[in-house]
Amino acid sequence: MTDQELLQLRREKWRLDGKPIRTIEQARVFIETVGFCLMYPARPSVALPTFIGAFAGSDDHLPTWQHAYSDPRALEATGLMVRLLRERAAYEAKLLDEDNAFLVAASAFPFFYALVGERNPKLAPKPGPHSPFSPLACDAFELIRSDGPISKQKLQECLGGSISLAALDKALGELFARLRITRVDYSASEGSVWDVLYRWAPEAVREGVNLSVPQALSALLSKYLDCLGAAEQADLENFFGRIVARSRVKDAVNALLAARELSFVHVGGRSMLQITPVKEAAMPNARPNRAAGR
Repeated sequence: MTDQELLQLRREKWRLDGKPIRTIEQARVFIETVGFCLMYPARPSVALPTFIGAFAGSDDHLPTWQHAYSDPRALEATGLMVRLLRERAAYEAKLLDEDNAFLVAASAFPFFYALVGERNPKLAPKPGPHSPFSPLACDAFELIRSDGPISKQKLQECLGGSISLAALDKALGELFARLRITRVDYSASEGSVWDVLYRWAPEAVREGVNLSVPQALSALLSKYLDCLGAAEQADLENFFGRIVARSRVKDAVNALLAARELSFVHVGGRSMLQITPVKEAAMPNARPNRAAGR
């Protein structure tokens, strides 16, 4: 495989080849095909498709999240993305330390939850010196659990008018990062609407709780490689190292290689990992690292 062939494969799968998504049906197919994507391009770049790119059908002059307000494409794409969230065809999660939605397909979300979410999701978070949750985050969780789904505006009113939006955003971010809550709707008048995740998506949470970390990580590694076509191991470690320890990523890659589910392929002089082609995987004496052994 050449670099150009790999680039073309990604452009087709990521809908950057002049075939934009415009309907909710196309949006569902796109998110299930890629598994997960960012809403906008990241700086520095991350090897992931973007929802705005698929909506535009191109990666030419795409806005980052900081400049989305001035791009008319962003408003339409956001409306389509919110429809995916409403019907639970996709879920939001946090990947980067910025206001750039990370969208996960419904089929992949239980695996992501297994890596990030709480094993006892109904147990209320508690503040403390070693807790990732502030007292305000814990109060917000209790209010969302009792009154949700609830808008951020209503949440601020119920928690007390003296609480700033910045403080509330920080508290919601703490809960969202651990998948205790999820954004389920949005309106220009009231902003984001939040609910506790275990109530909004009980089956997905239940499935995620029952998955082991190795199981979940192996499934997501395979989906990520399918999305990229091929990638260097360092790319896998950099991406999933944001979620789990890099040592776990190495172990999962080695296990998939040993099971012949992954193999090596030369791309432009570089040795990359790919999903093992079906014919090669079916051969009893197939060697998963045939190219690397030369």
